[in-house]
Amino acid sequence: MTDWTTTNIPDQTGRIAVITGATSGIGYETAKALAGAGARVIIASRNVEKGNEVLAKIRATHAGAEVSFEPLDLASLTSVANCAARLSASLPRIDLLINNAGVMAIPTRHVTEDGFEMQLGANYIGHFAWSLRLLPMVLSGKAPRVVTVSSLAHRSGKINFDDLQCEKRYGYWSAYAQSKLATLMFSLELDRIARAEGWNLTSTAAHPGYAVTGLQSTGPRMGRTGPSWQERFGKLLEPLLSQSAAAGALPTLFAATSPDAKGGVMYGPDGFYELKGSPRLAKIVHAAQDKTVWRKLWQVSEDLTGLSLNTVTKASLERKRQP
Repeated sequence: MTDWTTTNIPDQTGRIAVITGATSGIGYETAKALAGAGARVIIASRNVEKGNEVLAKIRATHAGAEVSFEPLDLASLTSVANCAARLSASLPRIDLLINNAGVMAIPTRHVTEDGFEMQLGANYIGHFAWSLRLLPMVLSGKAPRVVTVSSLAHRSGKINFDDLQCEKRYGYWSAYAQSKLATLMFSLELDRIARAEGWNLTSTAAHPGYAVTGLQSTGPRMGRTGPSWQERFGKLLEPLLSQSAAAGALPTLFAATSPDAKGGVMYGPDGFYELKGSPRLAKIVHAAQDKTVWRKLWQVSEDLTGLSLNTVTKASLERKRQP
């Protein structure tokens, strides 16, 4: 895995990839690399204008790239359902689903359209609903993979079932860490379920280390007129500890395309504290490996979204019966 780069990506011709939040940062770099390797790429994100700009940039970089855009707001379960329905009607299958979009360190508590704490809602609950709605199409894919982007922040996270939406107490970092621990647990539990059900599906997590993207400013500036102190502090550390968005996308791309990638694990950079470097197996803290918490979180998520695996299984069987 040493010095693994985009040149190591196998030919993706014929594969259909759907990626959230790919109008900037590691999502954009991931989409661009997959399109360059021959995949048909669908970018699902909020900003239509930025989406069109990104499509033009990718096509300018890779002549003949097959890329398209679908509006998606992960902070709205209605938007998630509508976008998933459009994709289900227009695509024959999904071979690669990359759950990438996220928001970080919002200074004060915001809620989604459905009343969820914003970081948990956009980073995790929206992706949970998105993944379950698209799972029948993924299970129709060719050696399908689901890659979910987590974070080093999972190491300090805790799933607080007594105050999941941070209504009693809100801390911008603890809320972010909880959301990224949740995304990791989702990835691990989905792979466990796939093995138990005998599905030909690989679910893997990835994290970008400390990659310089818009993530460091978008969330912290919500409700502010200028940069926060953590944004200013991060700028001082960037030259020493960070890497580019393109480098930060490599663990995701490895998990998504490498024949050596495994399910039920996480990939991240191989440098100091996994902040930067080439992709390798990443550390998953002991608390994140509690299968009892995985299953409880999954059940709570089904209750919050009104979706269930039983519905997914029935939809998958119906899809397979179609000529």
